[in-house]
Amino acid sequence: MNGVKTVALLGGGVIGGGWAARLAMNGIDSLIFDPDPEAERKLEAILANARRAYRKLSLAPLHEGGAIRFVGSVAEAVAEADFIQENAPERLDLKVKLLAEASRAAKPDAVIASSTSGFKPSDLQVDCEGPERVCIGHPFNPVYLLPLVEVVGGERTSEETKRQAGAFYESIGMHALQIAKEADGHVSDRLQEALWREALHIVNDGIATADEVDRSICYGPGLRWSFMGPALTFRLAGGEGGMEHYLRQFGPTLKSPWTKLVAPEMDDALIARLTEQSDAQAAGRSIRELEQLRDDCLVSVLQALRSNDYAAGNTQRAYEERLYEASHKSVFSESDDLTKPLRLHEARVAPEWVDYNGHLTESRYLQIFGDASDALFRYLGIDADYHAEGLSYYTVETHISHLLEVAAEEPLYVTTQILDSDEKRIHLFHSMHHGGDDGQLATAEQMILHVDTEAQQACAAKPEVLARLGRIAEAHGALVKPELAGRQIGIRRKA
Repeated sequence: MNGVKTVALLGGGVIGGGWAARLAMNGIDSLIFDPDPEAERKLEAILANARRAYRKLSLAPLHEGGAIRFVGSVAEAVAEADFIQENAPERLDLKVKLLAEASRAAKPDAVIASSTSGFKPSDLQVDCEGPERVCIGHPFNPVYLLPLVEVVGGERTSEETKRQAGAFYESIGMHALQIAKEADGHVSDRLQEALWREALHIVNDGIATADEVDRSICYGPGLRWSFMGPALTFRLAGGEGGMEHYLRQFGPTLKSPWTKLVAPEMDDALIARLTEQSDAQAAGRSIRELEQLRDDCLVSVLQALRSNDYAAGNTQRAYEERLYEASHKSVFSESDDLTKPLRLHEARVAPEWVDYNGHLTESRYLQIFGDASDALFRYLGIDADYHAEGLSYYTVETHISHLLEVAAEEPLYVTTQILDSDEKRIHLFHSMHHGGDDGQLATAEQMILHVDTEAQQACAAKPEVLARLGRIAEAHGALVKPELAGRQIGIRRKA
């Protein structure tokens, strides 16, 4: 399923629009069927939020945006789609009808998934043609940022369908949780619903306001839950005795009447109370402002987890690695033209990269040159497996010359010339150019060492890397040395 090029989205609201945004950021086209006359306008707001969040989330180069097109029927949406994602309102009759119609018009090998948060796949596939290819792919809002998607099969769903669906979701940066047994509400929503029911009782009984309920989560267990679920959390609560000690010590309290799993009566008084308290929480901020605040906080949490390569951070790190690999030229080939500097990295100046003068800020020059070095490493055959062996290249010295300004949204490319190399070192020269007129914008001279990351000391690169590097260095030895190579900062000498 990693070869999916076009996805049909049946429904383009909050969830369908989130899918469209994630797909677009991964270079995948979407065909959307949604009878809501306001669907296109609403989608633009979701896309704007997604683009803003992705620019903050990662330095990894994204794919060119996938095309999004609204169509007038289910058949038109699914006819040429490689994958189908249904996102209609939570009405069983509506979903059954949509999925059945889609199954009759879709390609026979297209997986058909539903974003339903509550229905079982067996209930959804009853009228489908080829029910073995129908499954649940339940995401979480905002779909373009939160990586979790629950994959659930029904009585007639094949294991291959679940595998293909999971592989596709993971290829677009998600964590596909394969649920072994279908159940109403799947897993995550059942847990969320239990907490929400208890929150409703707490508000209804006057124990706390909606804002106080939220703060009791945001400042406490919610921070922990971003990387550690209740099972592992309570294992730690048992101290050295672990889960067994925790259950024996605190298990009896589960029989105490603390909680009320049955929801309170949703009468007008409770609805009015919650609505009033929710309005007070929002403090005049629009839904769009709150969405962006949510996205900013999620980006920060994901980046923090990424630095520890743990939980959702592991998913983000693996996704970025795939983005880098996809954006850079494949590994060195004997037939490559080495008679000129290598052109391995291209970029576009994001709006967040410019300073108060409207030009690319200094730190981003270093980022772009660093990305160019990473592109060289991948070209030499250094990938995630290489790093997993505890080997890498580290930059030990960089000298940057800023020659011309460049503004937001302008295209860039970097050429790389090897000045010298041996088994442990690469001495290289990057030249940044404007993608439109080829004008030279900046240069960077770098000294890079190959290291054993465990021992934290220089060591020889692997023979296959040295062979490729040697071929490039030999060819580049015939090139004219760049004028700015070896340059020092010009300080006028005193007489």
